[in-house]
Amino acid sequence: MIPAPVVIAVGLVYILLLFAIAYGADRRAAAGGPISGPYVYALSLAVFCTSWTFYGSVGRTATDGVGFLPIYLGPTLVMTLGLVLLTKILRIAHRQRSTSIADFIAARYGRSQLLGGLVALVAVVGITPYIALQLKAISVSFQVLTGGPAQAAPSVLADTGLWVALIMAAFAIMFGTRSIDASEHHPGLVTAVAFESLVKLLAFVAVGIAVVWGVFEGPADMVERALSDPETARLFTIEPAFGGGNWIAAMLLSMAAAICLPRQFQVMVVENTDERHLTRALWVFPLYLLLINLFVVPIALAGLLTLPRIGMDPDMMVLSLPLAAGWEVLAMAAFIGGLSAATGMIIVETVALATMVSNDLVLPLLLRWRQQSLSRVQDLGRLMLAVRRVAIVVLLLLGYLYFRAAGSAYALVSIGLISFAAVAQFAPALIGGLFWAGGTRRGALAGLGGGTLVWLYTLLLPSFARSGWLPVEFLEAPFGLDWLNPYELFGLQGMVPLAHSLFWSMVANIGLYVGVSVLDRPDRGERAQATAFVEVFQQEEPAGIWRGQATVGELQTLLARFLGPERSEQAFQEMAAGRQQPLSAGALADADLIRRAERLLAGAIGAASARVALASAVGRAEVGQPELLRMLDETSHVIEYSRRLEQKSAELERATEALSAANVRLMELDRMKDDFLSTVTHELRTPLTSVRALSEILYDTPELPEEQRQKFLATIIKESERLTRLINQVLDMAKIEAGEIDWHIASLDIAALAREAADSTRQLFRDKGVALELDLPEGNLPPALGDSDRLIQVMVNLLSNAVKFAPAEGGRVRLSLRPAPHALEVAVDDNGPGIAPEYHEAVFEKFRQVGSAKTGKPQGTGLGLAICRRLVDGMGGRIWVESTPGAGATFRFRIPAAVRQAAAPVLADGA
Repeated sequence: MIPAPVVIAVGLVYILLLFAIAYGADRRAAAGGPISGPYVYALSLAVFCTSWTFYGSVGRTATDGVGFLPIYLGPTLVMTLGLVLLTKILRIAHRQRSTSIADFIAARYGRSQLLGGLVALVAVVGITPYIALQLKAISVSFQVLTGGPAQAAPSVLADTGLWVALIMAAFAIMFGTRSIDASEHHPGLVTAVAFESLVKLLAFVAVGIAVVWGVFEGPADMVERALSDPETARLFTIEPAFGGGNWIAAMLLSMAAAICLPRQFQVMVVENTDERHLTRALWVFPLYLLLINLFVVPIALAGLLTLPRIGMDPDMMVLSLPLAAGWEVLAMAAFIGGLSAATGMIIVETVALATMVSNDLVLPLLLRWRQQSLSRVQDLGRLMLAVRRVAIVVLLLLGYLYFRAAGSAYALVSIGLISFAAVAQFAPALIGGLFWAGGTRRGALAGLGGGTLVWLYTLLLPSFARSGWLPVEFLEAPFGLDWLNPYELFGLQGMVPLAHSLFWSMVANIGLYVGVSVLDRPDRGERAQATAFVEVFQQEEPAGIWRGQATVGELQTLLARFLGPERSEQAFQEMAAGRQQPLSAGALADADLIRRAERLLAGAIGAASARVALASAVGRAEVGQPELLRMLDETSHVIEYSRRLEQKSAELERATEALSAANVRLMELDRMKDDFLSTVTHELRTPLTSVRALSEILYDTPELPEEQRQKFLATIIKESERLTRLINQVLDMAKIEAGEIDWHIASLDIAALAREAADSTRQLFRDKGVALELDLPEGNLPPALGDSDRLIQVMVNLLSNAVKFAPAEGGRVRLSLRPAPHALEVAVDDNGPGIAPEYHEAVFEKFRQVGSAKTGKPQGTGLGLAICRRLVDGMGGRIWVESTPGAGATFRFRIPAAVRQAAAPVLADGA
């Protein structure tokens, strides 16, 4: 055991370190330094892992096996699959200057103050048990570490949880409520939370490593001993975790909590400084969840195998194991890790809740019932800051009271799940409002109200009954009616309380939300906001809808009352700089200026309250409700009509461009067709004329000398072969275009085929006096995979093409072969005039013949290279040309190599 003064001293030093880190980050941001990077942002999301994770996951595993996993699978799925959802929330929150999840939901449904207040109220009621969970963890862990009885609650003044609550209240006030603008970022708070995330991860992993390789001899030894013990062997089965819908309920709740918990919305959305940071968090946060849960099962198994089971608190195994092994330093580190997990949640949660309380509960009531009194207050910003600071203290004291009164009746995980089920009631209105424009304010109010009432009846009130606050009969048959049993409502049996409550609350919530929305007729203000949310990716930031009858001076006075004179003056200087002209106090404010003022107010007091405050201060400047609704309706229709016109115009423009390109291509093809017909006619007429003329001479002159007769016959044969080649090229292209070519793909020796192609064209080279060189390696080349006849045809075409362009004197053509990665490469290069770079692709087009003023138009149909490309492509290869004018041309093609199976190695005896 560790003496209490030592534990207190180390804890205070650690908390002072947090103060120093937060203070340094705030100073750096104030000096113009970076607010937070992507990794700090990603680590701050790990505030999701509270003392529930650090202590409670092990306790849950000790009883339910892998039942802790869905709590972390849920947020992992949200981060890995929910990019569109999360990006949409970030984009909308930035545009609306949302200060909390209550403000965000209220803004979606027409900036409804009533809905925002209901969300804030549900959050306070639902999160209070969660704050109690953290305080319980701190108090119990202190008792375990110092040797006090873990089950006995200490006196109030001696309770560590109370003092930590007060210190955390001071921290939250200092670094979370320094400015009235709740949408501004808190770099000190975020940096401190990111640091705490690292501390709790390292502490938990350190305990896990020490247990696996210190208490046991490794994972294999641990598993073997666990399987031999019936009590621990059952944890390797799925029955404890999956029974009664436990697994599915926990995963669905954790998925909702990853977005809807006020602290998660605070760090993920409000504190986000760059939307691009989300892409880093999408993998860093799931990786963090994997690492911090890596040793949950080993620690639980070690506790069950080595610690006494009578009187042991499973939630405290993380501390009990190091203490039992005599590792006091490690136990102290584990305590600091648990303290980090608890305090991180307390800080962020209370800041988020205090903002919701001030903006969505207190301020709307003051604006509605104390407007006359507020008009005499010159600096409302100070008043709202005071409200937030008091709210932080009150929330923490409420959490502590809940812990003292009801916390002893539940394990850590059970308390946390009560809160998860509460915030899950926000999910239908939140997610539905992002993707369904038909959701209405009344539907959201009915769904949230109905779901919350069911949650109260089936989960929260039973926890009161189990704590002795309500009669125990409430858990069995309220009012003597069995079907009202909160754990078997309407006779539904076979489900654990959590799954039972989630089922009925979602039936009520989603059913009322959808049903009322379908039957409801939303006003135009709601429809405008619905469009802004649902179509956020298609629309620019919406413009203002206020008339310019308020003066600039009135707007500045209003902002000064809520933001303070300095902040108001700075804001108007920035507006003037953006307009590149001074703003006169007596000048009328236009719609854009009023909208900017409204956004600044929304960042301080929430969107709904900002609209009310602005309307009350410059009421004569606001458009009357009938006219406002008409303008909104017309504007939304005009925007939608304009957007559709732009889409149609863009589509027509693209279609026109495509038609123009197609027309140009058709004209080019028509010209190429005429050139082809002209070329083919010429190419066919020339050999036919020769054959006919020589045949007539032979027929009419029987006495022609034998030597001359043989010469004429050789010419006839040569010209006939030329005719055959021309006709074959046209037929080959026709077959290729029709897809009727027959392929005979096999493994073959490409070097032998290259020699055969060279032999068949050697006479062409002799006739023109061009040298043909062969560079064919004699080594063990891998076989190629292709059609032998088609490969010979390709090489013959390339050689015939090369000899055509080689000079009559000093002409040279080289046929080479070399291996390439997973392929064999054949190259035919010549020392002819070369090809300009702009024609490197054109030479492979049908009917295209590339010549120059110097070389003139070459002979042939223009089909040879086009056929080569199609044949090579058909065999899974690629053909291209490399050339510069005046330096010859090299045509290369690659054919896949056949997969060669390696021979099995022969092992010597004894190997």
